[in-house]
Amino acid sequence: MCGRTACTLAPNEVSRACTYRDRTGQRRQPRWRDGDADKYRPSYNKSPQSMSPVLLSQRHFDENAPVDECVLASMRWGLVPAWFKENDPSKMHYSTNNCRSENILEKKSYKYPLTKGQRCVILADGFYEWRRQEKNKQPFFIYFPQTKGSSQQKTEDHDDPTTSARNKEGEAPGEWTGWRLLTMAGVFDCWTPPDGGEPLYTYSVITVNASQNLQDIHNRMPAVLDGEEEVRRWLDFGEVKSLDALKLLQSKNILTFHPVSSLVNNSRNNSPECLQPVDLGSKKEPKPTASSKKMMNWLTSSSPSKRKESNPCKSKEEQEIKAETKRKSTGALQQWLQVANKKQRTK
Repeated sequence: MCGRTACTLAPNEVSRACTYRDRTGQRRQPRWRDGDADKYRPSYNKSPQSMSPVLLSQRHFDENAPVDECVLASMRWGLVPAWFKENDPSKMHYSTNNCRSENILEKKSYKYPLTKGQRCVILADGFYEWRRQEKNKQPFFIYFPQTKGSSQQKTEDHDDPTTSARNKEGEAPGEWTGWRLLTMAGVFDCWTPPDGGEPLYTYSVITVNASQNLQDIHNRMPAVLDGEEEVRRWLDFGEVKSLDALKLLQSKNILTFHPVSSLVNNSRNNSPECLQPVDLGSKKEPKPTASSKKMMNWLTSSSPSKRKESNPCKSKEEQEIKAETKRKSTGALQQWLQVANKKQRTK
């Protein structure tokens, strides 16, 4: 399942982080749908019913637009079907925050939007999940591994507010080197109150069985789209029909994670501390996964030269590759959190 996310990039940074290639191979930067950038609020702790940045085809708003032209929109988490007859969405008696990929075609709330091509990509820094323990639940933050230099670019952007505006509208955008956003597959719908009023766009996160490295935390995970091509195919409902698009929804063993404070348990808490890695220390808990042990080793070591692999069963080459991946990801996270804390102090 997926019941809490974080998305801390500013609206213009979200746009830069979502550059894509259209069918012709031209790199483009999606613009925000009119007025939607103001509806989105960056947050370290997003819960259902909040507004989140969503990437989708511009054709959904303009029938004359190319299907492969993308646009950013703010949508509310928790799908409200177009056929819902009440005037108040809160009167729905079932949850639509997540929908299971296995039966997405069996439930009309999701089948109708899917068959109409209403596919979207939900954007987030990462998501939170809780592992059940004897007396409580331990929260974890789960995200794409980050490459070296990504958080450095984000640091520069925050320290210099003019940096984010370098790629003006109409100019070819440069490669985004900031935080790599998690791209989750979803379906959306547009509901209009029966008595009239402003249309409400809402979405559901599609879930699949958890990947091998996440099974110790939870048995479900968001359907993650890995890379530009998977994102393009999921959104291009003109070229990729629904049944073919569903084949993209697989359990992918590509995410990394670390434990965080129980502060995130309360959705009213919204600060960088929600994302800060914690040392589980002497807490009695199930045996930690190899990934979590390596993550904590990197975080607690004083210098790269003192960081060591802890799994002798792996080949030296495999150890070096995995160590480099963890080092890059953790370094990006630490720099990113330092910037977030700096911003918090200067408010």
